[in-house]
Formats: sequence, structure tokens, C-alpha cells
Amino acid sequence: MMKKFVALFTAISILLSMSDICGMGTVYADNISLYAKSAVLMDADSGRVLYERNGYEQMAMASTTKIMTLIVTLENANLEDTVTVSAYAASMPDVQLNIREGETYRLNDLVYSLMLESHNDSAVAIAEHVGGSVEGFAALMNEKADEIGCENTYYITPNGLDATNGDKFHSTTARDLALVMSYCIKKSPQKETFLTITRTPSHSFSDLSGKRSFSCTNHNAFLSMMTGALSGKTGFTNKAGYCYVGALERDGKTFVVALLACGWPNHKTYKWSDTRTLMEFGITNYNYRSFDEVQIPQRAYEEVLITGAKSDRINGMEAVKVELVDAPEGSRGIDGLLMSDEEKITITLHKVKELSAPVSEGQKVGHISYMVGDEEWKRVDIVTTQEKEAIDFRWCFKMIFDKWSI
Repeated sequence: MMKKFVALFTAISILLSMSDICGMGTVYADNISLYAKSAVLMDADSGRVLYERNGYEQMAMASTTKIMTLIVTLENANLEDTVTVSAYAASMPDVQLNIREGETYRLNDLVYSLMLESHNDSAVAIAEHVGGSVEGFAALMNEKADEIGCENTYYITPNGLDATNGDKFHSTTARDLALVMSYCIKKSPQKETFLTITRTPSHSFSDLSGKRSFSCTNHNAFLSMMTGALSGKTGFTNKAGYCYVGALERDGKTFVVALLACGWPNHKTYKWSDTRTLMEFGITNYNYRSFDEVQIPQRAYEEVLITGAKSDRINGMEAVKVELVDAPEGSRGIDGLLMSDEEKITITLHKVKELSAPVSEGQKVGHISYMVGDEEWKRVDIVTTQEKEAIDFRWCFKMIFDKWSI
């Protein structure tokens, strides 16, 4: 009997798991000794968490906030802008640049004050200029956090001073903080400017009247502590304790370490010890692995049978060719990961066995998932390269006529 005229998509998923060696291992890090209550080591290119200790616990973040303040400013304002200081900005507590109400500054100079010396008054002056108000700027920060993929972050202040808003408090997680730094150094259209500012040893400037002069020095000791250090930001409040987020690039690998509640006075150096420990752990145990290492199953390239399609054959069975294309969704835009030697890349194939006509060119018939453990890191779609029309009355009449006119 003739198949239905209208296409009915019959999806039969076939799961084929292949890897260079089956299974997925774990780097055992139980013996890592850290001071921080919350810590994360992240692959900055993929955003993959390589190590975490309470890395998803929401906690106060102090002045590590200012990496978000800087990137939102760079993406939403011109550094040549003139900033006028408000009474509220001038009232901020230490650490301060000691700007005064009514003074004017170049935005470019204030961002160095923000990042090198961590001045709280400069942060508010910047926020009010860029966002119209501290609340408006916080909205921009939270919008960017959502865009980056933060899951448990809430900004209230641009300087990281402890604050609450109803039942919410100014907070993040070590995972989210590492993700923000990864964005700042890898994905932001302003990443080069971000790195230039945060790596600058010192910066001198004056207010626009020329009456007052200032000099800022970079207090990020990590920049001279390890080869390949890229950027970082310290922080401290009584609630948050000492905090730090830093990035390092070496041998084609980029790591980010985020630490929250890493000691209280007099333990200011704990954050440097923890940062070195986690960076060295990453450098020693993780190397880049390309997804191309794993062979794609031949079945992915095989034609798909089509039922109910116009054909030169009476039974109406046809087949359509397919090709592999990058998935518009479900892919993170990466070609590989930092992985331990024990971990393996696994390919999982999902593909229909048969389709009902009509079939359009470019129609998706399956996909390939590149997995590490139980997480998908890349997806490639399988799509048709041809179209196939469905059997209709006119085609049936022609086939019958051709048969009986022989």
C-alpha cells in the first residue's frame, strides 16, 4: 500500500558510544591542602571546573566584584568620558582615592584607581557615570552575569562592600567568580583592554582641573609570583574574608583560580599560597585534548531511508545523503578541553533509521555528542543534503500510466 501523503517523522534514536579507550577517570585531589573555605580551578577556555571545594556555595566576594565593574564599564562606556564626582561617591569608606564632590576625572584614570588600588569611591563614581546610579549599574552587572552563565551571583554594589537587598545579599560562588574572570580574559570584546589595565604596574594622573595629582600601584602580587600570570583581583571585607581571583596562561593552557573566605587577619598571604597550589595542580595534571582525537562512527555518514517518497521504483523506497555541520545549539564553540590523562572523550551518536517523505534539504536527522564523563561539550548535527518529495495523486497516476503504456 502507498504511504501517507503527509510526512510523519519517525524517530528511532540509536546510541553508539565510542572512545579511544572506554571509561572516564578522575584526578584525585583529596590531598590538596587549602586555606580557602571555597575554591575553584577552572579551564578558562571552556569554563570547565577542574577542581572545586564548596565551589557552588554562595558567599560574599568583597572587591573581586571589581572585575565585573571593570568589564561592564569597558563594554558600556568610552574611557575618554568625563566623570563628575557625586557626594555619595565621595562618601565611600576606605580604601579610597579621596575624590571630592564636584571634581571631574577622566574615566580612563578612574578605572586604574579601581583595579590597581581597589578604591571604593572610584568604583561608585564610575558606576553612577555608566549606569546613571549605583542601582542602574548593578542591574547592568547582574544582566552581564546572567549572560556569562553565572548561576548564583547577585550584585548590589560596584565596589564589593557588603550589602543586602531584601532576602538577597551581595554574593557569588567560586565557580561563578572564575567564570566571570574567564569571560573577561577570553571572550569579552574588551579583553585586551581589561588585561592591559589589570597588568599595569602603576598609573599616575590628575583631576581634570590639574589641581590634584595621584599615583596608583598594582597590589596584585600574583603577577610576579608565577610565570604566565595574566591578571587578578584581591578583596577583603569582614564578612568575606580575604578573597582572590587570578588567571595564568602557560603552554597553551589557561587556568583561573577563585578563592572565597581565604583567611582573615592576620592571614593575608593565605590567598597566594592557595593560588599557587591550585595553579600548579592544574599545570601538572591537565593537558589540552582535541575532540578530533576520537573517530566518528561510520554510521553517522550513512544514507537515511525515506518511505513514501516519489521514486522511479514502485515500492517508493528512497534514501537521502547526509552531512555533518556544526550545531547552532548545544555546542560551546570549543574544539577541545583541558583533561587529565585518565579522562576520555566519548562520542554518542543519535540518528534516525528512517524518515517519511517529504524531506527537505538541510533537515536534521540526528546529532553527535562529544562527552567527557556525563557532560556534553560539543555537538555536531547530521542533516540531509537532498530533498525528497512525498507521493501524491499526480505521481501515482503517472506511475500507473507509464506502467500500462509499456
